[in-house]
Amino acid sequence: MRAAPVRRFGAATPLPVRAPFRLDLTADALRRLASNAVDVVDADGIYYRALREGDETELVAVSQTRAGLEVRATGRRTGRWIPIVARMLGVEADLTDWYERSSRVHWLAPIVTALRGLKPPRYATLWEACAHAILFQQISIHAAASIMRRVVELLGDPVEAGGVRAIAFPPPERWLEANDESLRGVGISRNKVAHLRSAAAEFASGAIDERALERLATPEIAERLCAIRGIGAWSAAVMLLRGMGRLDVFPLRDSGVARTLAMLAGGVVDEAKLLDVLGPVRGMLYYHLLLGRLRNLAPR
Repeated sequence: MRAAPVRRFGAATPLPVRAPFRLDLTADALRRLASNAVDVVDADGIYYRALREGDETELVAVSQTRAGLEVRATGRRTGRWIPIVARMLGVEADLTDWYERSSRVHWLAPIVTALRGLKPPRYATLWEACAHAILFQQISIHAAASIMRRVVELLGDPVEAGGVRAIAFPPPERWLEANDESLRGVGISRNKVAHLRSAAAEFASGAIDERALERLATPEIAERLCAIRGIGAWSAAVMLLRGMGRLDVFPLRDSGVARTLAMLAGGVVDEAKLLDVLGPVRGMLYYHLLLGRLRNLAPR
């Protein structure tokens, strides 16, 4: 584990948000579990994230105020992190259509009300979404999160400020530099090591260009992502949601999703009919199922 350089935070920069917005819900949807070493939330509800730019790694702190958000960062230029923080926390997302469509589903409406202010978060890079999609395949969320924490601690750059320590998610080059024994040693299966290396090589070489993909329609991006070794339809949907903020997709044929749907709805759900009702904002269902399960919002 690398030593964490200790830094100091600079002055706060305001970041406006489109209401309704709740930082606590959005940060929880982004990090999934409290064991996450990349996305950290302290006892006061302040969200911390270590971000890289070139060879520099800085710590960013985000807090909610009545006017919106305040962003502080180590280093001299807090402003350079504002666009990425805004994108990661979905601060500009207009969810009017989601609130209207979800109100038509009797069991979903109270969950949406309880989670009002949840915005669609996304990872800092599409590579981070890809690595998570591969590693989280076919194992429990808790097991996958534990493995991801260990590999982040092994390969990532830590930074500390204000008594908080976070680790920047390792870029694809770090995954390529690590030997198989190290990756297997933190719990990644042999098959997933091969998938992760192959995917990392495509991102590192520029074969997968996130900016170029942004200009394409969702089906076109999905087709390109499915060409990555280890990425199928489910993983591509997760990458589109959590990596690119595309709300017109939903990861189907997932036994965990089916169980969560049944738990929160109080019975079997016609998924096709539900997704048809939710239409182009169906991706928000993914985040509401995630937090609904973690916060035990099932009907009593």
